[in-house]
Amino acid sequence: MIEVVLLGKPVAKGRPRFNQKTGVAYTPEKTRTYEQLLRLAAVDAMAGRPPLEGPLELDMRVVVPIPASWPKKKQDAARSGALLPTGKPDNDNFHKVVDAGNLVLWVDDGQIVKSTVLKTYGDRPMMRIRVGPFVDFDGLQLHDTTDNPEIFS
Repeated sequence: MIEVVLLGKPVAKGRPRFNQKTGVAYTPEKTRTYEQLLRLAAVDAMAGRPPLEGPLELDMRVVVPIPASWPKKKQDAARSGALLPTGKPDNDNFHKVVDAGNLVLWVDDGQIVKSTVLKTYGDRPMMRIRVGPFVDFDGLQLHDTTDNPEIFS
């Protein structure tokens, strides 16, 4: 299992913007910068190893800051996990930043066959990604099914 941790306020993938003059779409600067930082953290976590191959599972934990303007009771509820961030940005937009792991953590993010994203509040905002080989529900690592077609029968 590989773990990538990027400290600081997590940034979800921003919507593409369009140049008014040329009509060309581009990724917002804030998203590009965050993806570059995530990619650097991934390179560090891989420590020279090649990208993972085969089907993968991913676990992402997004820790967003607790608003200082909240009353202490609400902050304590957020800190304990009794209150979770149910607003924007959506989990799927956080998940989209995994593109930063292409050719570093894995060959292509299409290899991810199972993923979870959990948003929580915390005093140390961060994004933590854990990725490893997909393990099926029987606890077995799933291999090439061409040699074992009965897996799906």
